[in-house]
Amino acid sequence: MIKERIWESWRRLPHPIRWVTVACVGGTLVIAGVVFMVLPGPGIPLIIIGLAILATEFAWAERTLSQVKVRSSAMATKAKGKLGRKKTAPPTQPD
Repeated sequence: MIKERIWESWRRLPHPIRWVTVACVGGTLVIAGVVFMVLPGPGIPLIIIGLAILATEFAWAERTLSQVKVRSSAMATKAKGKLGRKKTAPPTQPD
């Protein structure tokens, strides 16, 4: 109920105001994420959240976010495959 009311209010704003707001908030989060890739902090989650916010108004951000989703899914599948394999112990030599 509240979520729908907020969404309606957001959509009633003039397009330039929505565009500037999304660009500022999303851009700030992406830049902060890039900075936190070097400094200690949550770099990758901030970049993804920033892209998700930017994707609400910009087509390029939506395409980039979908590519990130596809690549992260492939990486997760690959990591699960590597974790599922058991390493065999090297043969021991008799003394």
